[in-house]
Amino acid sequence: MILNMLHLKQRTTKFYITTLRAAKNMAWQELTPEYGKVKVIMKLTGNDLMGAAIKAPRAKFDKIYVLPMMGVKANKGTGIVTSVPSDAPDDYATLMDLKNKQPLREKYGIEDHMVDFDPVPIINVPGFGDLCAVTVCQELKVNSQNEKDKLLLAKEKCYRKGFDEGVMLVGDHVGENVKVVKPIIKEEMIATGEAFKYQEPEKEIVSRSGDVCVIALCDQWFLEYGEPGWRKATEECLKDVECYFDDTRQAFERTIDWLHEHACSRTYGLGTKLPWDEQWLVESLSDSTIYMAYYTVANLLQGNIYGTQPGSLDIKAEDMTHEVWNYIFFKDSPLPKTTIPREKLDAMRNEFQYWYPLDIRSSGKDLVHNHLTYWLYNHTAVWDKEPDKWPKSVRANGHLLMDGEKMSKSLGNIISLSEGVQLYSADGMRLALADAGDMLEDANFNTPQANAGILRLYTLIDWIKETVDDLPNLRTGPTNQFYDKVFANDINVAVSQADKHYSNTMFREALREGFYEFLSARDRYRELSAAGKGMHRGLILQYIKAQMILLAPVCPHLADYIWREVLKESGSIVNARWPESSAPDDSLTKAAAHLMECVHDFRLKLMNYSNPNIKKRGKAVKPNEPANHMTIFVAKDYPKWQEITLNHLKNSYNPSAEPHFPENNQILQHLKVMPEIKPMMKKVMPFVAFVKSQVAEKGPSVLESHLLFNESDVFEQNRGYILRSLDLDSLEICEASSYHDQKLVADVCPGKPMCKFEKRELDQWIRVQLKSTSSTFSLYSVLQANPQHIRHRHH
Repeated sequence: MILNMLHLKQRTTKFYITTLRAAKNMAWQELTPEYGKVKVIMKLTGNDLMGAAIKAPRAKFDKIYVLPMMGVKANKGTGIVTSVPSDAPDDYATLMDLKNKQPLREKYGIEDHMVDFDPVPIINVPGFGDLCAVTVCQELKVNSQNEKDKLLLAKEKCYRKGFDEGVMLVGDHVGENVKVVKPIIKEEMIATGEAFKYQEPEKEIVSRSGDVCVIALCDQWFLEYGEPGWRKATEECLKDVECYFDDTRQAFERTIDWLHEHACSRTYGLGTKLPWDEQWLVESLSDSTIYMAYYTVANLLQGNIYGTQPGSLDIKAEDMTHEVWNYIFFKDSPLPKTTIPREKLDAMRNEFQYWYPLDIRSSGKDLVHNHLTYWLYNHTAVWDKEPDKWPKSVRANGHLLMDGEKMSKSLGNIISLSEGVQLYSADGMRLALADAGDMLEDANFNTPQANAGILRLYTLIDWIKETVDDLPNLRTGPTNQFYDKVFANDINVAVSQADKHYSNTMFREALREGFYEFLSARDRYRELSAAGKGMHRGLILQYIKAQMILLAPVCPHLADYIWREVLKESGSIVNARWPESSAPDDSLTKAAAHLMECVHDFRLKLMNYSNPNIKKRGKAVKPNEPANHMTIFVAKDYPKWQEITLNHLKNSYNPSAEPHFPENNQILQHLKVMPEIKPMMKKVMPFVAFVKSQVAEKGPSVLESHLLFNESDVFEQNRGYILRSLDLDSLEICEASSYHDQKLVADVCPGKPMCKFEKRELDQWIRVQLKSTSSTFSLYSVLQANPQHIRHRHH
């Protein structure tokens, strides 16, 4: 690092050592003898200063030493920082490196006495004590200043909590909050000559000419955003603004906290002239903060987008005086003296009063720190007497990536909207964009996903057309089958979830619940009902209508086509009411998911039964005969030891902690003293591990000791589906507690059934009947109705 020695203005008896970049900033802030110019007296390197004895303002020690630190950058600050190892994790890690590593000290010529210092407590931070950095670094096991990831986490913990909650332990402000005294101490140091104000860009900014920008002190108009009364009103406004994400709200709060005077004018470019000083223009971020108020009456004033033709009220631009605008925008403003007729004035006023306040502002997340905060401030200033005109919500979003990469001309991966419509159609483009991302993180337009979306939409259109043509052939009557109830519940779930996500502007989540998951629910209904009585006409029609309405905000053209041309509904789908729905039944949702999961598991076990991949004494085991019968073992209750374990896990579960459960050793210590647990000690911890994995996968509902549904009934009602899916002839559902071989079914518990496959000889007629049976059919009923097929088998 190259450092420069120079004189500063009115400080000619002292020399200042800093980077050239910082010196240039100082020069443009009237800190050098000649404005904008730097006169370097001497150039130094960091090594030239190592071990130099110095005195730091307000330090406990009269003499400290210049030490090396790897984290000091030449592009930030002056290149020299004051070390605070008590509260700055990087400083503490650096000090410990120098204390513990003699080769490092020798490399930079640092003698032992130069690092013979211990961190001095200056701030008490609740939870971290008087030495915040020391405590956090020890907790995170930071062993070196090179452990950047750990140190970044440590800084986040120390700095935010230290600033917000820290209390001073030394100086004239003992007992006061750091947040409160920081600006006071700053002004004290400036007043005593221990410091002076210096500013620089937060990060490197390069102009279009290729020059690195500096902060310059020049004639300028400022908006005093930090003024206490104005700030308080804006904070009150923010409390009622829906920000959709906590990160957005916190970004606003941090900006309001640091934002003070802001230079709001410039002398060139496009913009509005300052009314009181027309040689200046309002700069772009400060301008256009309440333009949405104009939108409420723009259609009445402009005949086209350019404003070259008068609007429907035939009013000239020069007639729109300040008094006229005041009458439109403010309830208590008197009728202006103007040539505009009263009825036209009232028409504009009524439009504004009807449409305002702004319900939602959608903008980039990078504007929260400036333009959007100005937007809040200016609304509270203009409508200071009418808080009901303050903004209601703001939806910040990230940028858009193309297949995971930033869009740029050099990569050739920019797609214009018109090109996108040509490639994917309007609805296909909207589908891909909605599916690209919801949160503040940058969204990703995925090309393969966009192509897949087009195919999915075309497949949906074809299926709806075929199904509508086949409606007369579908079942009617009561919807009392298990799969009917599940599908009706799936419709309720999709409608309620899509409504929630659309309301929260979470379009990807709305698409997931209201389209992708909804399609899966339809497919499950087709699969389950095919093994029973078939699909129900009313439910299928209800699904198609609901699917189109749920999809309409994203794919309006497709939805409107199906609505009018295929379903023959009157009017456009944009005028259709949101589907009515009942509260979703969680027990049906879980029962259906459990059924599908179990059948999948049974299928894997059947494959393993038919083709065992095992050997005995080096020889392959002979495959089993193809199974035609399965027994499912279920349990209504947990064994006592499992119930006790489950209840303990339920009571110790903490959804806000990470991890959610105590350590296994703590769980074991609690359980092993219980008499019901002692005989089962070998099984306890595997069961604990199983429950934890289920909680991670399915949520805390698995901690309940009883299922929300009757497991036996679910299997019984879907007997036909299970037999058809596994290509079996017969099925038996057995309570594990009544089975003769308890060792075989020892691990069966609620929600964790067990299956057993075997080959049974069945009469050919019975096999045919079983294959064609309904879901409520059983082998017993076949034989009772047809006793001629019962015969004794000789052994």
